[in-house]
Amino acid sequence: QVQLVESGGGLVQPGGSLRLSCAASGSIFRINAMAWYRQPPGKQRELVATITSVGSTNYADSVKGRFTISRDNAKNTVYLQMNSLEPEDTAVYYCNADINTNWYRWSNYWGQGTQVTVSS
Repeated sequence: QVQLVESGGGLVQPGGSLRLSCAASGSIFRINAMAWYRQPPGKQRELVATITSVGSTNYADSVKGRFTISRDNAKNTVYLQMNSLEPEDTAVYYCNADINTNWYRWSNYWGQGTQVTVSS
């Protein structure tokens, strides 16, 4: 059993900042790539940022220069620092991870989501 639990969402004014966290727990052998996705109201889920096990990162064009993904492998945690937030960033943010539960078996896992609302 593996769980991903997000935290850190909330209401913020335009131009403000939030930091999301996602902690993985359970029968974890190794965590591979981790990512953040988001689903704006009435729209499809979209990829925000990814980070590999060695720290290589990629970002959606819409968040480049404003968001930073990072991870703490000792804590099995991935973060998303969001700066200069815009109303268009309003969405439910989901954590995603590829996790090995032993040396040969891996699965893809999702968190439950955390709401981020950018509004004055």
